[in-house]
Amino acid sequence: MGLATALAGGAAWAALSPESQIFGKTLIAPPRPADFALTFDDGPNPKATPRLLEVLARAEIQATFFLIGRFVRQCPELTRQIAAAGHLVGNHTMTHPWLAWQSESRIREELSGANAAIEDVLGAQVRYFRAPHGARRPAVLQMVREMGMIPVQWNVICNDWNPIGVDAIVKRAVRGVARNQRRGFGTNIVLHDGGQAGLGAERMDTVRATERLIERYAGMRFVRVDAWEE
Repeated sequence: MGLATALAGGAAWAALSPESQIFGKTLIAPPRPADFALTFDDGPNPKATPRLLEVLARAEIQATFFLIGRFVRQCPELTRQIAAAGHLVGNHTMTHPWLAWQSESRIREELSGANAAIEDVLGAQVRYFRAPHGARRPAVLQMVREMGMIPVQWNVICNDWNPIGVDAIVKRAVRGVARNQRRGFGTNIVLHDGGQAGLGAERMDTVRATERLIERYAGMRFVRVDAWEE
């Protein structure tokens, strides 16, 4: 029983730890401690994404947006605005399930559905993918690569989907950036401009936190995650 428990715990860690490479290689961040990738999940969201685009445009920074396919279908013009501003658009599945525990047919449906939604709107192939909650297993990563995409995880997360306030979001980010720099790596931070439950999620604290992080780390090199592709 002890061995079984240990194996189960190890499998759960491999499936959910954002930096684990046990189930397959994922893109996180290279050994470039001056690099900073702002990434945003769960959009597009009419209530927050336009304001976020304004913040990024003022700073002349390009970021990475992992979009939920069903929201792309509902907000095609906002999706086009994200891409037109020079930001990288990635796949975040069609409905945001925990992929690690889904059937292979459901996994394929989620991946291909989101790709179709994004590609129909933008007319360009999707090349990057982030699993909802970071949850994956070998079958997930295999399908991602079969579809010509690169799986992307992260090394800083700020719990900004909860109403913790701007100060707490920034504090978590600063702590994560410092840890990455001590280890000699760039920062790949995941924030949320939307919410998986539906359009209209309240994310203005994330927008304000993003503005403060851009000011604080003005000396770093802000990049899209494709700047790190091998």
